[in-house]
Amino acid sequence: MPKKKIAFVAAENPEAVKAEQYLKARYQHVNPDDAEIIVALGGDGFMLHTLHEYKSDKVAFYGMNRGSIGFLMNAYEPDVLLERLENAEAVELTPLQMTITKADGSIEAAPAINEISLLRQTQQAAKIRILINGVVRLEELICDGILVSTPAGSSAYNLSAHGPIVPIGSDILCVTPISAFRPRRWRGALLRHTARVRFEILEAEKRPVSACADYTEIRDVIAVDVSEDPTRPVRMLFDKEHDLEERIIKEQFTP
Repeated sequence: MPKKKIAFVAAENPEAVKAEQYLKARYQHVNPDDAEIIVALGGDGFMLHTLHEYKSDKVAFYGMNRGSIGFLMNAYEPDVLLERLENAEAVELTPLQMTITKADGSIEAAPAINEISLLRQTQQAAKIRILINGVVRLEELICDGILVSTPAGSSAYNLSAHGPIVPIGSDILCVTPISAFRPRRWRGALLRHTARVRFEILEAEKRPVSACADYTEIRDVIAVDVSEDPTRPVRMLFDKEHDLEERIIKEQFTP
């Protein structure tokens, strides 16, 4: 196997910085913009940041856990890194695209790897109409918010909002309400990954809503369109013993 160009990036916590210094001293490394593999040192939040900052179809991402949460990270075993990279299995993630219409009529867009979420901006509950593929499926949801999650993000904010965890590669999107008031019995939906989801904000002046694509927030929205963006896939590398599918199953049965 030809030697790959590797870049190391780290979160700001001391444990991650120390690991970065050690790896750069032990292995040849390049600038992230020139890398074929980017090794991210931190937790899931830092991995998400790294995926956004250096996203390219020419680079693969390999995480080692030096943070508080490591669902998307491999174990930290630095001394056999080259062998691990050679034997790692690739998982391709397809991001979402958020296109929003603001109250002033302007249009903005942002990508998301984990989820797109809508949240009320004031003490007033949000009122949101939900359309799937152009068809109104819920005329009015009264809630704190709602989110659309990819399989990769289903174990993050989606899980905290009592949404289901779905396996990587399942071609499913999770639509999960956040603190829904009415309709009381609606707990969300699972959709095909090709579904086009539209949220229309009702009474937007009285009940303003913001929209977030991962950590990119846009305020005072009146409509949000969400769809998959297959033109910008993200490739992640996992150790075979990491077994992401097994971790997803275990997470669903954790008390």
